[in-house]
Amino acid sequence: MPSLSQRAGALKPSATIAMNQRARELKAGGADIIDLTVGEPDFRPPSAVLQAASRLALSGADRYTPVAGIPELRAAAADSYRADGGLSYAPEQLMVSPGAKSALTSAILALINPGDEAIIPVPAWLSYAEQVKLAGGHPVLIATGADSGYKLSPRALRAALSPRTKLLILCSPSNPTGAVYSAAELEALAAVLHDRPELWVLSDEVYRAIRYVADAPSPAALPELYGRCVVVRGLSKSHAMTGWRIGFAAGPKPLMDACIAIQGQSLTCAAALSQLAGLEALRGDQAEARAMVEAYAQRRAFMTERLAAMPGLRMSAPDGAFYAYPRAEALLGKTDSAYPLNSSDELALYLLNEAGVALVPGSAFGDDGALRISFAAADGLLYEALARMDRALAKLA
Repeated sequence: MPSLSQRAGALKPSATIAMNQRARELKAGGADIIDLTVGEPDFRPPSAVLQAASRLALSGADRYTPVAGIPELRAAAADSYRADGGLSYAPEQLMVSPGAKSALTSAILALINPGDEAIIPVPAWLSYAEQVKLAGGHPVLIATGADSGYKLSPRALRAALSPRTKLLILCSPSNPTGAVYSAAELEALAAVLHDRPELWVLSDEVYRAIRYVADAPSPAALPELYGRCVVVRGLSKSHAMTGWRIGFAAGPKPLMDACIAIQGQSLTCAAALSQLAGLEALRGDQAEARAMVEAYAQRRAFMTERLAAMPGLRMSAPDGAFYAYPRAEALLGKTDSAYPLNSSDELALYLLNEAGVALVPGSAFGDDGALRISFAAADGLLYEALARMDRALAKLA
C-alpha cells in the first residue's frame, strides 16, 4: 500500500493503554486479573450530573455548539479557575475541548514550530513527548528523582535551556508520581525563565482537585508567568467524567484564539450534551466530588503503608492524584523461575503473570526504576491486589 507519513511513523503507542489492553485480553480468556493500569475513577459522576444529562438528552441537546464551547460553560469554567487557584480569566480566554488531552494537543500545536524544543521533567505522562513530536518539535526529557520529590530544579532547568527552547511542560499534581510543586519552587523556576520571555509554560492541572496537601499552586498565579502560561484542567478526574470528554484550556487570548482555530479545523467542538452536563458539574453541589477525594485519601494511606512494607519496594506517599509510585530498583536483576527481571517492563509482566495484577512499568513514564499503580479502584480489589503482589514479590526475596 502507499506509505504513511513520517509523523505517523514517529509516534509511539501508549504503554498504559497497551497494558490495559493486555489485561482485558487475559480477562476475556478467563484469567483472574485485577487491572490497576488506567487513571479512571471507579466512581460514577455526581448524581445531579447524571440526572441533568438524562433530562437534557430528551430536550434536544444534540446540536453543534460554538467551537470554543457554550458561553455558559466557558463562564462557569472561568469562575472555577478563579475559585480554585485565584486565576483571573475572562470567558473569552477559555476553550472547552473534548477532554483535557485534546486541549493539551491544541496548545502544543499552537505553540511549537518544527525544530522547537519542549522541556519535560520525567517521570511524566509521555503523551506530552508524543504531542510535541506531532507538532514537529523535539521533546527534551529531564530526569528527576525521588530525592527531589520528582520535581524539576532551577539548576536542571537552566542547564536544559537552549536557543531552541520554546516550551516548558509541568504537571502538578503529577501523573505518575503525585508530586505537587510549592509556590516557592515555582517562583524559583520562574526566576530562571526571567530572561527568556519568549518561552511558554504549559501547566497540566487535570488532577488539581485530587490533592492531599493544602494547595497545588499554578504557575499562572505568578505575575512573571501569567501572560505566557496556558492552564489545562478538566472534569475526567475531578468529577469521574472520563467518557464525557470535557476539558478546558485558559491563557492569553491570542493563544486561545489559535487553539480555538485548531480545534475548529480538527474536532469542531465538544459534545453538546457533555458540555451541559459539565455545566451542572461545575455549578452544582460539590459534596459527591469532595467525597471521592476523601476516599482516595484513605486509599492513599493504606496503599503507602502496604507497599512500603513489601520486599524490594520503597514507597513515599503522593501529594496528589490517585497513583502509588513505588521504587523497584532493588528487584531489578533478580530472576524468578521463568525469566530474569532486568527492567520495569519485565517486573510488570512478572506481576501480571504471577500475581494477576496489571500495573504500568515506570519505563512508560521515562523511569525504568519504578511502577505506577492506580488506586482508583474499589477498596476490596486494592486489598486483594496488594496481597497478591506481596506474595509474588516474596518469591524474589
